Amino acid sequence: MSFDPGMLHNNGHTAYANGTGPGIRETGVVEKLLTSYGFIQCSERQARLFFHCSQYNGNLQELKIGDDVEFEVSSDRRTGKPIAVKLLKIKPEVLPEERISGQVGPDLHAYPFTVLHGYIHPVVSAIPVHLDGKSAPGQVPTGSVCYERNGEVFYLTYTPEDVEGNIHLDTGDKVCFYMETNKLTGAVSARSIQLVKKKQMRCQGVVCATKEAFGFIERADVVKEIFFHYSEFKGDLEALQAGDDVEFTIKDRNGKEVATDVRLLPQGTVIFEDISIEQFEGTVMKVIPKVPTKNQNDPLPGRISARIGFTDKELPFGEKDTKSKVTLLEGDHIQFNISTDRRDKLERATNIDILSNTFNFTKETREMGVIAAIRDGFGFIKCVDRDARMFFHFSEVLEETQLHISDEVEFTVVPDMLSAQRNHAVRIKKLPKGTVSFHTQSEQRFMGVVEKDIVAATNKNASPTKGKEKEAEEGVIAYEDCGVKLTVPYHSKDLEGVGNPQIGDKVEFSINEVKRTGQQSAVSIRVVNRSIPNGKRLQGFIATLKDNFGFIETANHDQEIFFHYSEMCGDLENLELGDTVEYSLSKGKGNKVSAEKVTKVAGVSVFSEDVGAAVMVGKIIRPLRSVDPSQNEYQGLIEITEEGGSKGQHYPFGIMGMVNKADCLQKGEVVKFQVCTVTQTGQKMACNVVPQRRAAVECVKDQFGFITYEVGESKKLFFHVKEVQDGLELQTGDEVEFTVVFNQRTGKCSACNVRRVSEGPKPVATPRPDRLVNRLKSITLDDTSAPRLVIVRQPRGPDNSKGFSLERKTRQPGVID
Repeated sequence: MSFDPGMLHNNGHTAYANGTGPGIRETGVVEKLLTSYGFIQCSERQARLFFHCSQYNGNLQELKIGDDVEFEVSSDRRTGKPIAVKLLKIKPEVLPEERISGQVGPDLHAYPFTVLHGYIHPVVSAIPVHLDGKSAPGQVPTGSVCYERNGEVFYLTYTPEDVEGNIHLDTGDKVCFYMETNKLTGAVSARSIQLVKKKQMRCQGVVCATKEAFGFIERADVVKEIFFHYSEFKGDLEALQAGDDVEFTIKDRNGKEVATDVRLLPQGTVIFEDISIEQFEGTVMKVIPKVPTKNQNDPLPGRISARIGFTDKELPFGEKDTKSKVTLLEGDHIQFNISTDRRDKLERATNIDILSNTFNFTKETREMGVIAAIRDGFGFIKCVDRDARMFFHFSEVLEETQLHISDEVEFTVVPDMLSAQRNHAVRIKKLPKGTVSFHTQSEQRFMGVVEKDIVAATNKNASPTKGKEKEAEEGVIAYEDCGVKLTVPYHSKDLEGVGNPQIGDKVEFSINEVKRTGQQSAVSIRVVNRSIPNGKRLQGFIATLKDNFGFIETANHDQEIFFHYSEMCGDLENLELGDTVEYSLSKGKGNKVSAEKVTKVAGVSVFSEDVGAAVMVGKIIRPLRSVDPSQNEYQGLIEITEEGGSKGQHYPFGIMGMVNKADCLQKGEVVKFQVCTVTQTGQKMACNVVPQRRAAVECVKDQFGFITYEVGESKKLFFHVKEVQDGLELQTGDEVEFTVVFNQRTGKCSACNVRRVSEGPKPVATPRPDRLVNRLKSITLDDTSAPRLVIVRQPRGPDNSKGFSLERKTRQPGVID
């Protein structure tokens, strides 16, 4: 049998029992029947004929709507229209009640039925999926089946209601059915259709494995893999790889199913499962073993227990169902989606993610530590409770956090799969800074006395490593706790402030205990009271502060004593010029005297109450040594310059005699001061020294400027606009008062506290030179030798507008505005 699609557009069937003779008798169906007349629907053509009951040959009581009749066509004498005459009722053909075998033909929708003849391929025309159960208004979706009888092929229509089992038929399916005649139209159709065999169709799947000359495809219709040879692949074999979507035909070779005619499909065509949008929470009941056993054949060995709806379910899961490679433990509280396999409706858990509160449900012991080293894909953790560093892999980091060295983490320790003696860290969680502590520190503060100080002796011939070990030698503090005399070691890194405590010094400290070993040491050590070997302490005042050392002005204000910051007891940040300190004298290399054990104390009265009321004017003839380090004398010297009996008299001064201790008084500067008496020596000295500096602003450039003032070798003095008082904008020529300070970092002086005294003269426009004026007067419009102006580009303003804001005027030759 062959198939001719063109013949399917004719409905009905061939070889009808009572065929009509051409042009003599026709057949039809009684469509309407009234008391004395009716209408007939012709079967062979689209016509509706009137008939009178007197033309019926038989018992009129037996004639009913839907009966098949035979008749002749005549014309109405009055109207000339065709009518049916000589009606004769046809006995209905009895169709066989046995099932007929056939196949489903090509797609049909709602076409009229005609009889088909010819050699037609035995296929089934299925009802299109998009029309199955629905169609346009007034139409019923139909398909067709064909069968063969006595060498002829017949096509019958069917509707979805004619198919048993509510199944969908595809073109080419083998079926069996009964025949049924429509009494109204006389059309024959198929009913009670049963599927005998599905047509072999193209299958789809995903390439799951590739070998040298063959591969395997995971089928999309059943949970099964099928073999295919590379010779059956239609396409570029080099591009074929595992995971590609393909379609193929199944054939039987040597009793085994194989895939043939394998072709690539667009990626994402084949879908094996449906994943739920809703996420569920559950508990891990069984984890996937890291090392699979020999008897393990279950591809989904893991198990999750969850309550879904009102039912408790146990869902399997496999290695690929977890979002990350973080180790799962029994009892883990997790979040997941449900995947349903389209082939066998198997449900499993997928997209499994560990919830943050899971550690409240598991029985694991969590440890803490700090990231000590990071390599390519792995690292090591310094543990709080273990001596050895713990190995970890990046795949075990929760929440996809990027780890760095010194990050604080929490983790679980499990035995290594390959070696039971080795452990590694899993389920690593990053912690906030300050969470991990390797020590516990007592809240109670203890008082003790240094019994052994830290010896910083270093052997010159020793290696750097050994030298560092020598520097790390610890000291010892003796103290009492609940009446029991105890000792505790300490290290220089645990000292607060600067300077190492000496033997006999009284200190305050806390006790720190290492969690791992229980070893104790003193920390946060603060010197409360220095021991004085000879019992003598001197008093002085901070005169100079450099990068790591300074000088102390003695109580007599006539000398300065060197001290190093390491000898300072207390907070060095709060130390300022003029602060009162106590210190002891010691001799170092070269028999040089320096201060040690320097301690800041409360300020005392520097001068006696005998301060002269008169304010004198003088000139600096010698600055302090901090301003001019080349001089031998520490004290500065002021000479009275104002007229009177004291003119020419000299008075020394120190750092404490200056109102502004940071001011750098230069030689030659004019100052105002008072005269006072030093309490200890009765010496007359200058005090309350205030410089009388006035100078003009040389220039101002954006955020800084210069003052015309000689300091050392420089003829001008730098200042920043932030140092100008009241936020005024200084102009060139303004007269200002200021203070000179020395910058320790740059080694240069600059002005601060700049105050404008008076404004400078306003700038006056410079007159044009006489030669230019004379030249402009001599130029005329007719002068051919005069310079000519050529416009190259029209001017534009800042807002991109043309021209100038002011109106241009024609200049008269020889006339100056």
